[in-house]
Amino acid sequence: MSKNLSMITKNIGRKLKKHSPEILTGIGIAGMISATVMAVRATPKALQNIEHEKKEQNVTKLPLIEMAKCTWKSYIPSAVTIIVSSVCLVGASTVSFKRNTALATAYAMTEATLKSYQEKVVETIGEKKADAIKTKVVKEKMDSNPINNKEVIITTKGDTLCYDSVSGRYFKSDIDTIKKIVNELNRRMLSESYISLNDFYYELGLSFTKMGDQLGWNIDRGLIDISYVPLLADDGNPCLAMEYTVSPEYDYC
Repeated sequence: MSKNLSMITKNIGRKLKKHSPEILTGIGIAGMISATVMAVRATPKALQNIEHEKKEQNVTKLPLIEMAKCTWKSYIPSAVTIIVSSVCLVGASTVSFKRNTALATAYAMTEATLKSYQEKVVETIGEKKADAIKTKVVKEKMDSNPINNKEVIITTKGDTLCYDSVSGRYFKSDIDTIKKIVNELNRRMLSESYISLNDFYYELGLSFTKMGDQLGWNIDRGLIDISYVPLLADDGNPCLAMEYTVSPEYDYC
């Protein structure tokens, strides 16, 4: 009896050890999603704290540092969840290199979006201005990849300067062409079930990327959905930034 129990325990231990990267990865991704939800739910309370502090000080606007002081506690749960999730993702680093590259990219996108969201919520007082916040976040992404340091890819598919927020590339196209490509790929997804990020890049006239085959969309998780944000590049030229409303995911096929 004890021998059988020992064997069962050892088998369970071996299986847990064998699949620990997948388990840790699942926990990490779930934690990141939970952290985002927690941060969104914490926002109304944070805004209430700001309004309360404004009344206490009898002012119409608080300095940024004062806003941070009265709102940071609201985001402690989401911050702790991010830390724990990060530890889980780091612990899963024994998975194959390509897998880790895609996961790290998806994790970085989630973390960066959450961080930017929290910072901009503090700056935006009153009504929830989702579009204004989104524009600021996309602009910061563009500013971190200035066009002066990048090659503008000529695709022969339009003359409008465009920016891909995932790969950080600038290219020439136009909004009608991109919308047509998205519609066509969504039509294909209805019959093929999934589309890779590289499939999208190919139709745009862009070269493949290492993460392009590891990330993509699955019909079970929604169609490709992109928002188009008109901005000015750092050189002063108008630029159409593509922001993925439905982000490409790992393990999409």
